[in-house]
Amino acid sequence: MTLQAPPQRLNHDGQTRCVGVEIEFAGLPARQTAQRVAELFDGEVERVNPHRLLVHTPHFGTFKIELDTQYAHPDISREQKASTGDGEWDDHRRLRRREFHRKTRALIGDMVTGLVPTEIICPPLAWSELERLDVLFQALREKGAKGTDASLLYGFGLHLNVETASLEVTHLLAMMRAYLLLAGWLRDEIKVDITREVLPHANPFPKEYARKVLDRRYAPTLDQFIDDYLHHNPTRNRELDMLPLFAYLRPEHPHALVHARLTKPRPAFHYRLPNAQLSRPGWGAVVEWNRWVEVEKLAFDTPRLEARCDEFVARHARRWPARLKEHLRHLFAHR
Repeated sequence: MTLQAPPQRLNHDGQTRCVGVEIEFAGLPARQTAQRVAELFDGEVERVNPHRLLVHTPHFGTFKIELDTQYAHPDISREQKASTGDGEWDDHRRLRRREFHRKTRALIGDMVTGLVPTEIICPPLAWSELERLDVLFQALREKGAKGTDASLLYGFGLHLNVETASLEVTHLLAMMRAYLLLAGWLRDEIKVDITREVLPHANPFPKEYARKVLDRRYAPTLDQFIDDYLHHNPTRNRELDMLPLFAYLRPEHPHALVHARLTKPRPAFHYRLPNAQLSRPGWGAVVEWNRWVEVEKLAFDTPRLEARCDEFVARHARRWPARLKEHLRHLFAHR
C-alpha cells in the first residue's frame, strides 16, 4: 500500500512531522521481540528487567519492548524509596525486600506471559518512514506474533501518536471537528474488534460534546477548548485522546488527569482506535496512517469542513423520529 502524505508535512517548528507507534500482540515474548527488532535495525538490547527491554538503534532511536502489565515490572516508586533506618542491618533488610520484590514481579511476568500482550513502543519516526515499521510487523508475523483478530480473548490495539502541524487552537479545533465527523467512517473502515468495543480503551465521544464542537459558533480560546474537553471527557479512554497534548500545552492545568502518571506530555494527538491486526498479511502502520490522513485532509479543507459541520448540526436539530428513520436507512444500506 502506498504511504499517503498529510496535507501539512511539517510541524510548527518547520521540521518533518513525526509519528510514534505503539502496538500490542500475543505469541512472541518480550525477549524474542527485542532480539528481532535489534536484528532488523542494527540495534543493541538493554535488559531493564526480565520483561522490559530497550533496543537502541543508530537511525531511529530507542524501542521499548515490554509485557503490557505493570505487575510484571518492579514498582519504581518502591525501588526509589529511601531507607528509614540508618544502620547496616536496616540497609541489609531494605536490599532483601527490594530483591524479593523484583523476583516476585519477574515471576508474575513469567506466569502471565501468553495471557497479556507484548507491547512495542516505537520511538517517534518521520511520517515518511512508516513503511519501515511494516517491515518489522511482517518479521514479527513470521515469528508467530498474533493480532487481536487471532482470538476472541484478544483486544489488542495499535496507537498512533501523531505530531501536530500547529499548536494554535484554530488548528486543534479543526482537527477535532474533522475527527468527530469521520469517527463513524473510521470505525466502519477499521471494523473495530468486538472485544475492543467492549473494553473501555477507545470509547467514542459523547454526542453532547460533538454537538457543541461542531456548531460553527463555537470559537473557544485554547484554555476554554481544554476545559470543555475535560468536562465532557474526564477519561483517558477516548478514541482520540487529547490529554498528552493538553499536558504539553498547559502543564500547570489543575485537572488531575493532566498530571496522571500515565499521561505523557507531548505535542501529538493520541489516536487509539485501530485494531492490531498482525495476524493479517498486508496490514500495518501504513494502512492506519492512511486512514488518519483522511481526517487531516478534511481538517485542512475549510469549505468542506464547514459544510459538513453545518450538515451535522442541521441533522441533529431535527426531531428524533426523523433522525431514527435516517439512521435505520443508513444501517440497512450498509448491510
